[in-house]
Amino acid sequence: MRERYLLDWTVGFSDDETQKPAEVVKSEVPGAVQLDIAKEKGYGPYYFNDNYKDYLWMEDKYWHYSGEINFPAIAGRIFFVCGGIDYKFKVYFKGELLYDYEGMFTPFELELTDKVKDGDSIDIVIFPVPKSCEYPVDRCQANQSCKPAVAYGWDFHPRLIPLGIWDETYIESRSDEFISQAAVFYKVDEVDYSFADIEVVVDGEFNDSAKLKWLIKDACGQIVLEQEYAVSEVVKSRINDIKLWWPNGQGNPYLYTSIIELYNAKGEKVDENINRVGFRTVAIVMDEPTWEEVIDFPKSRTTPPITLKINGRKIFGKGSNFVCPDVYPGIITPERYVEQLDLVKDANMNLLRMWGGAVVNKKSFFDGCDERGIMVWQEFPLACNRYEGTESYLKVLDNESKAIIKKLRQHPCIVIWCGGNELFNSWSRMTDQDLAIRLLNKNCYELDRDKPFLPTSPIMGMAHGHYIFREPNNGREVYQIFSTSNSTAYTEFGVGSIAANIDVLKKIIPEEDLFPINSGTSWEYHHAVAAWEPNSHLTLDVVEDYFGKSKSIDDVIENSQKMQAAGLKCLFEEARRQKPHASMALNWCFNEPWITAANMSIVSYPAIPKKGYYAVKESLRPMLYSAQIEKFRWQEGELFSPSFWLLNDAPEYFLGDNVKIYLRIDDAEHYIMQWDIGTVEANTNLQGPTAHYIIPKGEGSEMKLILRSEKNSGLDSEYFLIYSPLDIKEDEGTRLLNH
Repeated sequence: MRERYLLDWTVGFSDDETQKPAEVVKSEVPGAVQLDIAKEKGYGPYYFNDNYKDYLWMEDKYWHYSGEINFPAIAGRIFFVCGGIDYKFKVYFKGELLYDYEGMFTPFELELTDKVKDGDSIDIVIFPVPKSCEYPVDRCQANQSCKPAVAYGWDFHPRLIPLGIWDETYIESRSDEFISQAAVFYKVDEVDYSFADIEVVVDGEFNDSAKLKWLIKDACGQIVLEQEYAVSEVVKSRINDIKLWWPNGQGNPYLYTSIIELYNAKGEKVDENINRVGFRTVAIVMDEPTWEEVIDFPKSRTTPPITLKINGRKIFGKGSNFVCPDVYPGIITPERYVEQLDLVKDANMNLLRMWGGAVVNKKSFFDGCDERGIMVWQEFPLACNRYEGTESYLKVLDNESKAIIKKLRQHPCIVIWCGGNELFNSWSRMTDQDLAIRLLNKNCYELDRDKPFLPTSPIMGMAHGHYIFREPNNGREVYQIFSTSNSTAYTEFGVGSIAANIDVLKKIIPEEDLFPINSGTSWEYHHAVAAWEPNSHLTLDVVEDYFGKSKSIDDVIENSQKMQAAGLKCLFEEARRQKPHASMALNWCFNEPWITAANMSIVSYPAIPKKGYYAVKESLRPMLYSAQIEKFRWQEGELFSPSFWLLNDAPEYFLGDNVKIYLRIDDAEHYIMQWDIGTVEANTNLQGPTAHYIIPKGEGSEMKLILRSEKNSGLDSEYFLIYSPLDIKEDEGTRLLNH
């Protein structure tokens, strides 16, 4: 059986591959060279003020790791095992070059049997950050590598480009015979989904006399399949009465456990491989009416499919874009993933888009998605660049994409492969004829053909944007923007807001700069000002237009987050109202890689929910009463005409209810109407009545629209709106109440 031994690592830098470092420091592995140097030299935290600038020089150095091997003499075979090194590197042992590779997502192992003794060391040289050009100093420099482009600087990420050993790395002892990998493939019957034909493919090093035992256990530990066979045999079987893996809100994400045991000629168990299996089918299909859309001559193709179909059931994709949980992926722990994924599940989300500008996460992330029923749209590391199909780039992309597919294809959470982010547009200028896209499609087909592949996001029919509450040129709010749109999927949209609370801001902004908010300070370094437009991501001018001049930083926090929450509630519910033509709503974005002063995220770093998070959670309940509202700001005496809906993504029938609707101004609730609802089919929305009501007089600056159930308070909804009174007496005779 296997045993693991950690190495004692040091790291230093030089200006040349062959030049030894002048000094070395202790290194944390997995981690990043920047963090090791900062700790040793006493650098300030990279997230405070503009300290990140002190780290920039490190991207252009050669980094020399040395890992001392300290373990007692052991029997068996010895391997150096590494989950990933960032980015281009060479591995040496006793001066001999063992491995030379470019790319961070391909794990590797090197045999050291009969070569290694206690006190030896593994030496690794990591090359400077890949840059295809000297200028401009931005993401364009990543267009000939598989390095995540976000690290080169983005509107929510500083220019801090990690280098180092970023995934699990260790010495491992094994028996003479062992399993390298085992992959379980299956086909679920698509008539009644009651059984699965299943096959296992095992690679490793073993004698012909060795035997394998294959066990499948259910979630309670009961054996549902048990087979013994020779290593030369191809094993196929069938499991009846299977329990299916379902996305969050649609059923139980049921997981089985596959165990492959290896026995030598003496009958001794010498190795095993354990993986989890979730039985489900996945497809992307057309919304049926789309086939019938009238296209006059000359003809073109119909809008491409984007409706997810899981286990024969069409499912509305509700969720978010998930970005790097940290600037330095090497320090992301399973606990960090759990913390964030629990928030994802609790927010009633069922789908995360893994944005192509970011890192491909570690195994524990995908394990967490499997367990929680969170579907994953996984993009390859291409984003907002023209990735020229040079032979050297295509070679790296081929190796890295194959490694990503093989590593992730066993996870039931993976439901979509995608070439990358925003590649078919004026700033990237790629098309489906680019060799990189054709290569990725080929690899996905050959290695995992039963999952859908998209060349990029968005493609025809889908949409990205907008990313502000109100357009500066015409004053249109999100209420008008989305209600007049007609997209098949909204895979990016957002509203910015300030960080979650004052304690978060104090971690990044010096006390003297907290208020008022100015450019050229930490507010700008941390993306509140001039992130991509002059006032983004905070848009303080819009916040103060609605709420009045801010008197303190507390005012900014409160009002900015209120505006984001109202905007996201509108956007998600409007997208859901457009079902089935629209089949997906994913806001930009869920999390952030470092502490931003303002961002479109709904969770501040590391996992602190904003008001917007709770608004999204309310809007993504499987069933809820929803209001379609014309605008955000209202005045006494205006005609208020909200329309009402039952939004229903649940797999159960809705059995009827009575809903009373009120408008609250100050502490007074004004009754508007009652809506009586009968039975509604599962997974089906219901459009209800529209009210017409003259807004009465009040004294405050806010009002709420309230939808209150008589039978099920879990479906109640409230909508926060801006209100202003007139200096005239309310005319009660003008009140108009219709159904």
